Amino acid sequence: MTKVLVLHSVSLVWSALAALLRSVGGFEVTCAGWRTAARQAESLRPDVTVVDLDCPGASATLGARPGAAGPVAGPPAPLLVLATSGAPGSLRRGVQAAARGYVDKDGSPGRLVRAIRKVAAGERFVDPSLASAFLDADPMPLSPRELSVLARAAEGDSVAEIAHALHLASGTVRNYMAAVTRKTGARNRIDAIRISRSAGWV
Repeated sequence: MTKVLVLHSVSLVWSALAALLRSVGGFEVTCAGWRTAARQAESLRPDVTVVDLDCPGASATLGARPGAAGPVAGPPAPLLVLATSGAPGSLRRGVQAAARGYVDKDGSPGRLVRAIRKVAAGERFVDPSLASAFLDADPMPLSPRELSVLARAAEGDSVAEIAHALHLASGTVRNYMAAVTRKTGARNRIDAIRISRSAGWV
């Protein structure tokens, strides 16, 4: 039985994915939102973690993976990323998170099942329809910590809330946001969020 953890911010979507996998058979499926991702991953020890990097909260969680500049461990590898060719930036984030598989969200359910089985077996899987998007993906100019700060700002968190969540001083958070604004060529924080969302970074 292959243990699969599905992470998504929309319960209707994760329920549909779980129902699909259970109907195929051979999968033990657990679903969670990004806020509880680390706790679920630690207790389940999944063979594959399926993630949608376009979900709110995804960047903040993956930005805190082991080895990144964050205090909380994110979901463990192997990761299987759900992506679209229209958002190559999310593919770049998948690469930075050491994902082993990439499936087009516009593809067939059978392709997702095949990808999960390959990743669980220790193989890599890249959906052919995403190949060209990898070539178009802009380099990520932000560090993992800057990305974590920006992702929380994009969710509407205040400087104080970001500082508390990431165990930073408020002044340090402001310094990170200033660096994000400079690196993205933005006019201000709102513009930096807009630019980063358009690129698929958050």
